[in-house]
Amino acid sequence: MRSRSRIGVVVVVVWLVIGVIATAQRHYFSGSDTTCAKAGTVAVTIVAGPLNYVGANPKVKCHLPQPSK
Repeated sequence: MRSRSRIGVVVVVVWLVIGVIATAQRHYFSGSDTTCAKAGTVAVTIVAGPLNYVGANPKVKCHLPQPSK
């Protein structure tokens, strides 16, 4: 039972590392403009992991309300 959980942890870590690599290759970490959409896109790209290399190109669109004056 213990080896199954270790294998599961390793698979999840490798999955997320591949997602971070895909995110870096798409230059999502560059630039200083941090928006809701950019942060969401970075997060879903990392979670998508290896699926990024078989055609997945997750994008997030979000619009935050502007403060009233």
